[in-house]
Amino acid sequence: MYLAAEGAHNPILPIWQEIVVGSISFALLVFVLLKFVMPRMEAMYQARVDAIEGGLKRAEAAQAEANQLLEQYRAQLAEVRTEAAKIRDDARSDAEGIRQDILAKAREESERVVAAGKDQLNAERATIVRDLRAEVGGLAVDLASRIVGESLADETRRKGTVERFLTDLESAGAR
Repeated sequence: MYLAAEGAHNPILPIWQEIVVGSISFALLVFVLLKFVMPRMEAMYQARVDAIEGGLKRAEAAQAEANQLLEQYRAQLAEVRTEAAKIRDDARSDAEGIRQDILAKAREESERVVAAGKDQLNAERATIVRDLRAEVGGLAVDLASRIVGESLADETRRKGTVERFLTDLESAGAR
């Protein structure tokens, strides 16, 4: 099937010189790619894999360290809470002790004030009784002198009469 012009080239069939040059060029390109480019790409790929795996290992190590620190912080927090509870309990017991001391001192002071008041009351009572005895004695002597009609001016006589009268009054009041 040759066409009318023998010099014309059939586009379906390639020229053999082009096939040889193309094959040599392709082989040269494959050689350069395999010899120089592929090792570099493999090295870059390996470096990338190492970087990713190393990053993962570092992340895992950092996570483990973070977990360990978290556990330490939790343990410290529990210890601090325990210590705070102990301090709080100690403060409460100290406050209770102080409160008891203050109450005891207040009771002592109250008892001292009451005792001093009783002593003062007894002293005033004794003074009042003494003054009343003297006054009642004087009134009794005046009354007795008016009734008897004689003067009880003599001191010893008057004291004896007053004492006897007061003794009679006390015995009459006790019955």
